[in-house]
Amino acid sequence: MVFNNLAQMLLLFLVVDIVVVAIIAYIVTRILSERYRKEEQSKAETLLQSKMETLKAIELEARDKALKILQEAEAEIVRRRNDLAREEERLQRRREEIDHRIERLEQREQAQNKRQSALDKRANEIEKKYAEQLAELQRVAQMTIEEARAELLSEAEKEARNDMARIIRQIESEARQEGEKRAREIIAGAIQRVASDHVAEISTSVVTLPNEEMKGRIVGRNGRNIRAFEQAAGVDVIVDDTPESVTISCFDPVRREIARRSLERLILDGRIHPAYIEKVLSEEERAVERIIAESGEQAAFDAGVAGLHPEVLKLLGRLKYRTSYGQNQLAHAVETAKLAAAMAAELGANIEVAKAGALLHDLGKALDHNIEGTHAALGAEFAKRYGVNPKVVNIIASHHHEVEQDTLEAVIVEAADAISGARPGARREDFEQYIKRLRALEEIANTHKGVSQSYAIQAGREIRIIVRPEDIDDLAAIRLARDVARTIEESMQYPGQIKVTVIRETRAVDYAK
Repeated sequence: MVFNNLAQMLLLFLVVDIVVVAIIAYIVTRILSERYRKEEQSKAETLLQSKMETLKAIELEARDKALKILQEAEAEIVRRRNDLAREEERLQRRREEIDHRIERLEQREQAQNKRQSALDKRANEIEKKYAEQLAELQRVAQMTIEEARAELLSEAEKEARNDMARIIRQIESEARQEGEKRAREIIAGAIQRVASDHVAEISTSVVTLPNEEMKGRIVGRNGRNIRAFEQAAGVDVIVDDTPESVTISCFDPVRREIARRSLERLILDGRIHPAYIEKVLSEEERAVERIIAESGEQAAFDAGVAGLHPEVLKLLGRLKYRTSYGQNQLAHAVETAKLAAAMAAELGANIEVAKAGALLHDLGKALDHNIEGTHAALGAEFAKRYGVNPKVVNIIASHHHEVEQDTLEAVIVEAADAISGARPGARREDFEQYIKRLRALEEIANTHKGVSQSYAIQAGREIRIIVRPEDIDDLAAIRLARDVARTIEESMQYPGQIKVTVIRETRAVDYAK
């Protein structure tokens, strides 16, 4: 019994120990598995956090690259838009220039058509009047056409003989009064003593640019810079396809010079905007005025003329920017004064009056683009206003025979003016004017009845006209030469003189069989 109890107790203790060991083993296993789970969870969280940081870094880098690409694309778009805007402005200016040229060509063509129609109408009227007069003469005089032609030839022959006699008397009178040899000696001596080379380049007012981009800066946004410059300077700025240059156009040579100097300064400075443009123009205007005053004083000093009013000297200095057929007018005035002084000394005239009159004879050319009237009359009026010697005023007013010449000095100044302008190398024409003059000469000749062909030769100093012999006889050829010469004198401006030669050729052809 005791043994059974003991055995039961041992069994009970054994069961209890097993249960306790099992419980302890379960608890230990649970603790170990929980710790392992936590360690694995911690490792997983660490790995996840590192991956998240890596993903964030990659995302930030991708965003930076995307932003940089976007900025570059926007900059490229802006640049292309600016290029397109500049190209559109250039095309617009080109279209406007082409429209303007087409308009001028149309106007020129219309004027040419009007002139041609007027000439045709005038020729028809002349032919009609001629027929009416011929019929009236036949009716009144009871003459036949042959009798009337004989009478007309007789009258024409008498008129030609009278003209010939008058020319002969004029030549003989001039030879007796002056003496051809003595005149040539005086003129040649004056030219030899005074001759100088002062042919000035005709100012084209072309401003050279450092590069093509400067044209866009000159024009400005929507053309504001070029409009401000043109309004302030009173000139036209032509921006065309000519590489690295723009052209300044203005009838007033002084304003054109101020604009040229101002534009060159703006290009050199680089600051081109309306406010700065007005400042530069104002400064350059004062600088040009100083140059004009100094040039007038220097010209008077070179010519040896003293006592002139400062306003007269200032106006004289403006001729520095005036040219005629390429000849600088201020240098021409000084040369004319020296020639007149030399000739006056040879002929015993008043040298001081001759010098002063020659220096100021073209004074009005500094005014004639702003005031109506001839330059001789304007110059004489201006000189008289500032107390210039009356003899000098008469020289200025009469050097183109608009008024009567009162003194020998006036004749000397007229001759000196002609010598200075006509001597070799003094003047020249630009190519465009030269071509226009040749065409005008041939057109004048071709408008006359009976003309077959006409040729302007000798650089436009001679026009040769070939007529149809069945329409123009020998007497009519003489009349035609005279009529063409008078038409040229009335309708054209040219240096020197133009010789008109009419050629009438009759050919008789037969064959021996």
